[in-house]
Amino acid sequence: MNPEIVWLLLMTLAVFGCILSGVPVLLAIAGAPTLVALLAALNGDFDLVFFQAVPQRVFGIMSNPLLLAVPLFVLMGYLLEKSRQAENMLKSLTAVLGGNQSALALSVVLVSALIAASTGIIGATIVMLGTITLPALLNAGVNKHMSSGLICASGTLGQIIPPSIVLILLGDQVSNAYFEAQQEAGNFAPDPVTIGDLFAGALLPGLLLVALYGAYVLIRLRGTEREASTTAPPAKVSVFELLRNIAPTLGLIIAVLGSILVGVATPTEAASVGAAGAILIATAGQGGQPRLIASICAVLAVGLLFLRQAGLVGLDYSAGAIDWSTKSLLSLLLVVAVVAMLLKCVATLVSRDVFLPALRETVLVTGMIFGIVIAASVLSLVFRGFDGDEHVAELLQSLPGGAIGMLVLTMLVIFLLGFILEFVEIIFIVVPIVGPIILQTDISPVWFAVLIALNLQTSFLTPPFGFALFYFRSVAPQEIRTQDIYVSVVPFVLIQLLALALVAAFPALAIWLPSVLF
Repeated sequence: MNPEIVWLLLMTLAVFGCILSGVPVLLAIAGAPTLVALLAALNGDFDLVFFQAVPQRVFGIMSNPLLLAVPLFVLMGYLLEKSRQAENMLKSLTAVLGGNQSALALSVVLVSALIAASTGIIGATIVMLGTITLPALLNAGVNKHMSSGLICASGTLGQIIPPSIVLILLGDQVSNAYFEAQQEAGNFAPDPVTIGDLFAGALLPGLLLVALYGAYVLIRLRGTEREASTTAPPAKVSVFELLRNIAPTLGLIIAVLGSILVGVATPTEAASVGAAGAILIATAGQGGQPRLIASICAVLAVGLLFLRQAGLVGLDYSAGAIDWSTKSLLSLLLVVAVVAMLLKCVATLVSRDVFLPALRETVLVTGMIFGIVIAASVLSLVFRGFDGDEHVAELLQSLPGGAIGMLVLTMLVIFLLGFILEFVEIIFIVVPIVGPIILQTDISPVWFAVLIALNLQTSFLTPPFGFALFYFRSVAPQEIRTQDIYVSVVPFVLIQLLALALVAAFPALAIWLPSVLF
């Protein structure tokens, strides 16, 4: 057997062995390949010159403006969670829609979709759903398996409904893989694959998944509504209270997604808008004077945008320098006022012990993500040093079915890896290896990325390491055993695979909206 293949197999076993043994993921992904490479170098089978590219790769990752959107979106999600805005929205919608089993279960799906588009933080969403809606579902007569599976699955919608961290990380890797593939094919000026393309491409599949969840709930709970009749009626919520709890989140969703999809802002710019908007929403939730300041700041910011679009304000650079006209001075005053009030809102959240906990969680999550990204780049270097990309290309090209055969095998590998690896690890290990090969064919990079995103969503539900299962276990009562949780998610994993199959069979679900918008 080729020595390179032997070392590649040894490296694969070493990485998975370290992960399963409990070694921190970052050390497993970077350390195991490095040790294997050193052993191979002693045997004359690896050139250590490859490691000279590590500093350059790390610099490229840390200076990538696209990845700046990751901490901003994470901060946005944690601010909404820490300020209890998402919880208030969940309670009010559940109260309005709840009345029987089906309505209550559907409200969980609907609220989860709204939360997914505003936070996208799986842990916070599932803990919230488990704390608030699990007792209501059980009291309404929904059995523990249905309740547990519904909460776990609904809590993962933030990974496919944009803005999603999964889509941002996928966008970076798929864009690089597509550019490399097109260069190999002789196209040195390919159309770029943007995060906006992926957000638009994932929107319809995400809504399809929500619809499939809803249909399953209606079918599963049909004919059992009598059991809910003995429960107490839900608390009444006024229309004003409902709008007060939902309108800020909906406005934030429209501002972030709308600015990206209509081409007004890049994902990074939209993420900064989302973070600023989350600060204002969290401050308004404190009531009193902070709410007044946040409201004035929001009105001024929106007014400044409309005035700018109408050409009534803005800095004039026509003379090669700033022309301090009335428009320029008015723009400057409005911007200073907005920034000052935003800083005042941050100070309020710091004093109320909201901002710093959210910032702490953001730093931890962002550090984990970027650590894995850097570690995966080391693994990728070692993999290429053993000519792994060439061996994988030969394997994929030898499969029957051509491009579709390659795609099917890739989806199968990603699904199986989802049982033991996190989505970040899968993205930065698998996509750089198979992406440049598959995307040399006629397969759309947007379709390819959306299929991977749908596939990765199952990794949050598949035991033994599905994160959704761990988070739900932390809030589930003792009578719901871990085995019950594992069984409860099986139907929802099958639903996700059905959604994956539908998008695979009908690519227009992923590529139609981007083609219209962009």
